[in-house]
Amino acid sequence: MNFDFSEEQLMLRESIARFIQDDYSFDYRREISQSALGMSEHIWKKFAELGWLSIPFSEDCGGFGGGPVDISVIMEEFGKGLVLEPYMPTVLLFGKLIDAAGSEGQRSDFIPPIINGELLGAFAYLERQSRYELSDVMTKAVSNSKGFLLEGEKVVVLNGQNAAKVIVSARTSGDQFDREGISLFLVSSDSDGVERVSYQMMDGQIVSNFRFNKVSLTADSLIGDLGDGLKIIEGVLRAATVAISSEALGIMEELNRKTLEYSKTREQFGSAIGSFQVLQHRMVDTFMAYEQVKSLLYRSVCGLTETASDIECTVHALKALVGKTGKQIFGEAIQIHGGMGITDELDIGHYAKRLMMINTTFGGEDHHQGKFNFLRYG
Repeated sequence: MNFDFSEEQLMLRESIARFIQDDYSFDYRREISQSALGMSEHIWKKFAELGWLSIPFSEDCGGFGGGPVDISVIMEEFGKGLVLEPYMPTVLLFGKLIDAAGSEGQRSDFIPPIINGELLGAFAYLERQSRYELSDVMTKAVSNSKGFLLEGEKVVVLNGQNAAKVIVSARTSGDQFDREGISLFLVSSDSDGVERVSYQMMDGQIVSNFRFNKVSLTADSLIGDLGDGLKIIEGVLRAATVAISSEALGIMEELNRKTLEYSKTREQFGSAIGSFQVLQHRMVDTFMAYEQVKSLLYRSVCGLTETASDIECTVHALKALVGKTGKQIFGEAIQIHGGMGITDELDIGHYAKRLMMINTTFGGEDHHQGKFNFLRYG
């Protein structure tokens, strides 16, 4: 199988790498993480000007019409730069949900503002008790003469603080664990009855918990068919899991590269520590682990592109491997760097923290390993 990138994809990769090198230094990234918004509005507008926000959307919405390979290229480079701006929550979650299930009116109303950098969005689906089970939904939307009345709570909403619009999964019929009866609703974050509490995670991202206290929604706030939202959620989150695994791959590559460079300059007992055979073996192990993730990521990307029959199983395997390999690579990087590897002034610890958070996003290593085992072995 041909794994070569197209000329356009190579240009995209080069443009993002150049942008991060010239305009997104680690020190600037630290300033952004310490700001009230946890992102840079200037950088986000720059993403729009460079066309990166348009890539996943179809041409009839003003997008580039890119596929999983293009998204993987973007996210891998974003991982290398530890980019904080909400590309995942706004474009790959909020935007792709509207693209996948929204009406023509909803798509024309919301996708162009996303592409232009004017609209930030979020997807609220996690609940305190759900533990990554997408069908475990207690938030309810009860129909009435005006539309729906939304009540419940969602937690760890990515980009929740800055989102003007939030897509919320809610149960419109059935019991707590039923796959049927889950619907998607578009909610303005400043609506009456919406409470929002924001907090910063260990990797610098700011997330939010939402409480919906009998929020009144009109009938046109429904996205997709009533009670049929879970299939849409699963498809979008499957693609997002591959995308965030691409981000993890970029981080792993940077950790390996930086650790190798450091081992050539750090001296102990009169010699560079990179000359010690035991450390050479450990760095070879992390390089091989990185290559394994890369191979499985490419298989997953191809599976999304071709809609492979085993794509669900493959993505579970990928996310489980990302979690396992991430721990190995950042653990070795920190240990070889010594105490300075966990200081706030050095980027190694920040890469490690981001890998830890990636492991918990969309389900941790154990969750996906269990799902893989069930699908493969029953």
